[in-house]
Amino acid sequence: MENKRTEITDLGEFGLIDHLTRNFEIQNASTILSIGDDGAVIDHFGKQTVISTDMLIEGIHFDLMYTPLKHLGYKSVVVNLSDIYAMNANPTSITLSIAFSNRFSLEALDEFYNGVYAACEQYNVDLIGGDTSTSQKGFIISVTALGEVIPEKMVKRSGAKKGDLLCVSGFLGGAFLGLTVLEREKKIYLESPQVQPDLGNEEYIIGRLLKPEARKDIVEFFESAGILPSSMMDVSDGLSSEIMHICKQSNVGCMIYEDKIPVHDDARRYAYKIELDPTACALSGGEDYELLFTVPQSEYEKLVLNENISVIGYITDVEEGLYITTKGGNTHKIVAQGWNAFGNA
Repeated sequence: MENKRTEITDLGEFGLIDHLTRNFEIQNASTILSIGDDGAVIDHFGKQTVISTDMLIEGIHFDLMYTPLKHLGYKSVVVNLSDIYAMNANPTSITLSIAFSNRFSLEALDEFYNGVYAACEQYNVDLIGGDTSTSQKGFIISVTALGEVIPEKMVKRSGAKKGDLLCVSGFLGGAFLGLTVLEREKKIYLESPQVQPDLGNEEYIIGRLLKPEARKDIVEFFESAGILPSSMMDVSDGLSSEIMHICKQSNVGCMIYEDKIPVHDDARRYAYKIELDPTACALSGGEDYELLFTVPQSEYEKLVLNENISVIGYITDVEEGLYITTKGGNTHKIVAQGWNAFGNA
């Protein structure tokens, strides 16, 4: 049976917006007015509003040869919510703007929006507005996320103090390794289209790239355990560059330990298989969307209750610089080799 294809031009812009947003229901009391007017109205009832925005551009941030549109919709939301959680805030709403060329059918956009709605449902956020446009080439996505936080609970990058523990959630390096699998298979396919892709049971690392999750659970753990991080940010460009951001903004140094950096067994195994160093993947690979944060040492007993958190080092005086101690006991300066949107650094 041939897949039905509906041209976007059949609907026009307003018809398209009505179609894509027809089943969306408001989930937050803070959303007073959502899609369908000249502007959305939100009221956070005395809490502060946190806003973050991200752009995803085909050919730069994603490749539709191996990225399902539903996964892309989901990820477009999640990467923005991750920034809200990194402020110790609770996301409540998003706006979504897209531009697409005429190679996209209505059915393709439906797939994308199914992913967007799945993420909104998973994280209990409302889609409250956005824009659609045509583009001459490719697919462009812009998401703005809004969240709320009690003023005294907000966490910035600039609060790390000497003696604080440096911690990270989850595992690192997996998304970068997932990208290497997919890029390898794409290259083989382009050279030999008759060859079936061999993803070699690498579901974990491929999933880390195509369908990341934001660490809502970690922020909820802070709340329930009574922990307030002194500084925090999400790991989107690689651990080393994020550590450098926190240390620069807080005017401190740090010491981290290679054997404390959490790398999933599946990621470690694949890294060895392709002769990459798992630690280098964790330090320089991007798109893990874990949380990097500092807490006073007095919070250590609470932290160890959560097996999803690793203490990887501690904060030092700014004069002491930023260093990593290797498994062999050598000490090296931390350098940023993270992913750079304006050319790989």
